[in-house]
Amino acid sequence: MYVGELISLGVAISWTATALFAEVGSKRMGSLSFNVIRMTLSLLFLCVTLWLVMGVPYPRYANGSTWTWLLLSGVVGYVIGDYCLMQGYILIGSRFGQLFMTLSAPTAAITGRLLLGEQMRPIAILGMIITLSGIALSILSKDDQSEHHALKFKLPAKGILYAAMAGICQGFGLVLSKGGLTHYETALTAAGITSDSIFSGALLPLPVSVSMSFAATTIRAYIGLVGFFLALVLFNKDGLAKLRHAVSDRKAMWCVLASTIFGPFIGVSASLLATQFTSAGIAQTLFALTPILIIAPAALLFHQKVTVREVIGAIISVTGVCLFFSSS
Repeated sequence: MYVGELISLGVAISWTATALFAEVGSKRMGSLSFNVIRMTLSLLFLCVTLWLVMGVPYPRYANGSTWTWLLLSGVVGYVIGDYCLMQGYILIGSRFGQLFMTLSAPTAAITGRLLLGEQMRPIAILGMIITLSGIALSILSKDDQSEHHALKFKLPAKGILYAAMAGICQGFGLVLSKGGLTHYETALTAAGITSDSIFSGALLPLPVSVSMSFAATTIRAYIGLVGFFLALVLFNKDGLAKLRHAVSDRKAMWCVLASTIFGPFIGVSASLLATQFTSAGIAQTLFALTPILIIAPAALLFHQKVTVREVIGAIISVTGVCLFFSSS
């Protein structure tokens, strides 16, 4: 009972940790180098995991439709979404970056409705308005130098754009992932494998319903690594030199390792698992608790001044997201 909801809450805690480590690491080595190394480590972890739970280091029985949906999910959620997120961390920090991730819930609800036929009641529109209001309360302030005290952004506009795109891409990517998992289930059923089965040759006897989430994340990680590496090489004249320098930074590498464990490895795999036990909108609702969970550790670790207005804004934003729970 409430298995999907409990997994989703664990994902929020995991993503809080990965956001803090990612902010430090991306600021030290740059977003592209950080993501190339993180995707490489993630893929290694995932292949070992698949070998343990499937008996082979690759997704067994995944058909063409499964690969298509999950590769698209990887492009949207990893290559575009994670790049924007790390750039957002660099420009406005992980605390505000995670606030914009609340946009993933309305995105998941809307795209889940359009692509997967999931139900979304009119109250979801109210939730979207409340979520946006909470974000606005946190990032807007009065311009005392203006004659009419007009509102202004207290954060760099470029950072806001990157963070907003990251939230939208995460929600869209999750729905694409759920579509991929649906095709994967169909392929497994055609092969005579049920969700309670154990893969032959598996060293760690986990049910297929759990194993397939790691397999789906592995497919997404393939395209994530390829996408980030191509971006690093094509858009930077000295991309490989930056990568070598990044690897030599021990503190940054520890941050990459921790971010990998809590993010692409545990967090993303668990997020896909959660969508098998609950709707994409409900899962994103609980994932969205991260902006509240991150406030205290971010203030403690980075010595950030947190205003009451920002805390209230985060709570309002997450409250708006919670309306998607009741509308899903």
